[in-house]
Amino acid sequence: MQIPEIPHNERQRLKTLHALQMLDTAPEARFDRITCIARRLFDVQIALVSLVDGERQWFKSVNGVDMKETRRDISFCGHAILQDDVLVVPDALEDPRFHDNPLVLRSPHTRFYAGCPLTMPSGHKLGTLCLMDRQPRMFSKEDRKSLRDLADIVVREMVSFNLATMDELTGVPNRRGFDHVAKQALNLCRRIGKPASMVFFDLNHFKAINDRFGHAEGDRALAIFADVLMEAVRDSDPVGRLGGDEFAALLIDAGNGVATEIIARLRLALKARASELRLPYVLQFSVGIVEYDASRYGTVAQMKDKADQEMYIDKSASRQRRSA
Repeated sequence: MQIPEIPHNERQRLKTLHALQMLDTAPEARFDRITCIARRLFDVQIALVSLVDGERQWFKSVNGVDMKETRRDISFCGHAILQDDVLVVPDALEDPRFHDNPLVLRSPHTRFYAGCPLTMPSGHKLGTLCLMDRQPRMFSKEDRKSLRDLADIVVREMVSFNLATMDELTGVPNRRGFDHVAKQALNLCRRIGKPASMVFFDLNHFKAINDRFGHAEGDRALAIFADVLMEAVRDSDPVGRLGGDEFAALLIDAGNGVATEIIARLRLALKARASELRLPYVLQFSVGIVEYDASRYGTVAQMKDKADQEMYIDKSASRQRRSA
């Protein structure tokens, strides 16, 4: 068996894949519809939308077999993403790369494979739309073209998925995207017994920036805040724009102490960025923090609500200090 090579742009490829936030999401009709069409169109037993992660290939859509993922080192799709065109294996038992592959010798007993890379606008190949059958078969030029056409539809759906979970203005996940990643991260903390803290941010005087300098400058202020926030938190901490001038971060393996340090770092970084860019206003924020507590704040939604309440207390106290 030949283990697939690692693409030369693997680091950026995985960054693009993970930014998509599609791994381990629920099945969706728009992708299932495509694999159903592919299976019927090509008269094969199995059709998959496969995403190639660092150590595994995970299936966003599965039609014809009961699998959710396999190891990357035994995947056909790991080979397919190394090329630009469709990879066709007429008979895996006759191919030295696959003849002793576990996916050939055991379930699903793959003999025929055809996989078209799912190439994003950035050029990164994140996975494949692939066909498999338990009998060897040929695949014509017209078949390749048809599979490429269906793969293009998958890519368009993936791009729209990304737009649905990312905030276009700031480049960070929107509420939907943040909730999805934060839930996964909180579940992991719960399983391994690690602490977590939710931090809720609200920009102060944001309306005044819009009113005095215009909405374009207000948009710029939001983008600057998001950029500095991403630098202040750790790589493992999900960040999102919840709407308007509200942002949140879930700090993994972190209690109030770590959260307080990150907030202090954020304040200093915002001041430095404002000076560097010579902004005609000060970027300040109110903030609320809540630690994960299974008995009181055991879900992302409950933690956000409590952190939001704490943020309003902080904002009220700030107003009272200014008026005193």
